[in-house]
Amino acid sequence: MANIRTLEQFQDALDSEMAWRLKEVMAFRVASKTGSPERKFFIRAGVALVYAHWEGFIKNSSELYLNFIHHRGYTYRELKSCFAVFGLKGKLEMLTVARKSGAYVEAFDFILSEMGRPAQMQMSSAINTESNLTSKVFSNIAASLDIDVGPYATRFNLIDESLVNRRNKVAHGEYMELGGREFGELVDEVLNLMRAYKTDLLNAASRETYKRAVPLVA
Repeated sequence: MANIRTLEQFQDALDSEMAWRLKEVMAFRVASKTGSPERKFFIRAGVALVYAHWEGFIKNSSELYLNFIHHRGYTYRELKSCFAVFGLKGKLEMLTVARKSGAYVEAFDFILSEMGRPAQMQMSSAINTESNLTSKVFSNIAASLDIDVGPYATRFNLIDESLVNRRNKVAHGEYMELGGREFGELVDEVLNLMRAYKTDLLNAASRETYKRAVPLVA
């Protein structure tokens, strides 16, 4: 992943991340409108593809946002807690599993000593889609990036039932009946969700909402 240091680079990266996915999805959308018998195959495969791009875009765009924040050079105490956690997760996890007082002290001292240093995001394991990007998993990812999930709530049923459940039926070799019109509507809804998330990330980056209003006292 290339280093993202400016807002313009972040927007370009998100645009690229969306563009190739849009091209693939729209090819299946067009194929689903034909009158040929094969259109059922395109619809079935298209459901799996739409889900793959939903999961891939949310994961990758979220990681791009963390990449951007990482290269802004802010210290842990300047960032909101939800972002500082991405760099200190290893030691925080040690606190939850430690059974000896020495390990607690070591982990806590490490965290305190790191607060004044530039945040180092551990992006390789930062965003976990848990194999099924349901509304619950999506909400957890968005909240971890301080993105308001409220506006997405009306689409949670669509994510879980119309997208994830249908994708699972395809993946498990189960029969699924879906017409061209319904598939087209699903495509439009999912693309709108992806665009909305992209906009939210860009707005958060431009407004620097990842920063604390007042840095933690040293």
